Amino acid sequence: MKSTTLTAAKRLLSTLTLCALVASPGWAATKTVTLSVPGMTCAACPFTVKAALGKVEGVSKTDVQFDKREAKVTFDDSKTTAQALMRATGDAGYPSTLKN
Repeated sequence: MKSTTLTAAKRLLSTLTLCALVASPGWAATKTVTLSVPGMTCAACPFTVKAALGKVEGVSKTDVQFDKREAKVTFDDSKTTAQALMRATGDAGYPSTLKN
């Protein structure tokens, strides 16, 4: 009887472990990139850039600085990419590149 209970417990533990791995991907990470946005020419431009970046799925935070002509973007890399962020600013009229 003890062996049956132990086997059932092992199966249950294996099932729970598998469910946890499937439910929450361990490879997803939060990343932050800085984009150079040289086309911002007035104090209103950062609002447009921020709005465009905010529409990208996976973006959790944006900090657009007009004086530096840059945008720092924090995002979930399982939902979007830096290329998608650059496409979003470009589509809004503000082409951007990754800053090193």
